[in-house]
Amino acid sequence: MEKKKRYTDYNSYLRKIYGERVQKIAVDAGLTCPNRDGTLSEKGCIYCNAKGSGTGAFAKGMGIRQQIEAGKIPMMKKYKAKKFLAYFQSYSNTYASVDHMRQMFDAALSCEGVVGMAIGTRPDCIDKEKLDLIASYTKKYLVWLEYGLQSVHDVTLQNINRGHRFQDFLDAVSMTRGQGIHICAHVILGLPGETREMMLESARYLARSGINGIKIHLLYVVKGTPLDVMFLAGRYRPMEQEQYVETVCDFLELLPADIVIQRITGDPHGSELRAPAWAGRYRETFNLIQQTLEERDSFQGKKYLLEQ
Repeated sequence: MEKKKRYTDYNSYLRKIYGERVQKIAVDAGLTCPNRDGTLSEKGCIYCNAKGSGTGAFAKGMGIRQQIEAGKIPMMKKYKAKKFLAYFQSYSNTYASVDHMRQMFDAALSCEGVVGMAIGTRPDCIDKEKLDLIASYTKKYLVWLEYGLQSVHDVTLQNINRGHRFQDFLDAVSMTRGQGIHICAHVILGLPGETREMMLESARYLARSGINGIKIHLLYVVKGTPLDVMFLAGRYRPMEQEQYVETVCDFLELLPADIVIQRITGDPHGSELRAPAWAGRYRETFNLIQQTLEERDSFQGKKYLLEQ
């Protein structure tokens, strides 16, 4: 029997709501990003490749419904799942007209077994009209809006060519709250120039930002990205596995216990990974985080109340 985790994990959160396993299915809606189409930049963030962290399925001619139906098959076989969340993952999924967004979301939610959706986007790609549309689905479905933040430090956001400020994230969260939409923030540990204390400062700010969930990612080097150029030139060094594990545990201690931890490390495609090699051993890193929390007798929120 699996040990109870020392943090509020996503699978347990979903099981508590639905009474059974619920699986996310990644969806590529064929959108782009203002940091890639020339509006802000044509380069994108330094770690992002041409697929925009997605599957590339849309470019292969697969529509949204087709992607979901295909995605169900392995989830049903592996996890016996009967309920699913459509995860609009690639690029910025509110970087479109409201009418287009409605067509996207309606297509996904019309699939049998889909009980909700998660929408990945940027904090500078949202407005009241788009939020009104997204909020309209919350009466019947579980809806998460995932804002890519990566760091609370503007100097870091500039270094990674993110194209927005921390304040843009705070403004987006403020607009989103109170509408039945669950808010998730993405952060990356190991960004160029960031110290351990800077990473933990991100945790402290997010702890009091009013978000409902968080994804903690490892910065790994994907081949063909600007970060890859930096790495090959000796201008960037990824975190060591032990350093990452310890930092994640420190990060979790600073968060309120009710924030849902949707991810605690990265899971790169093997063919795309340049470095570090240990980033390809997801289960090993995952288990080390659990083990370290046990050894510390630590848990999510341990230091949160002490700092209030």
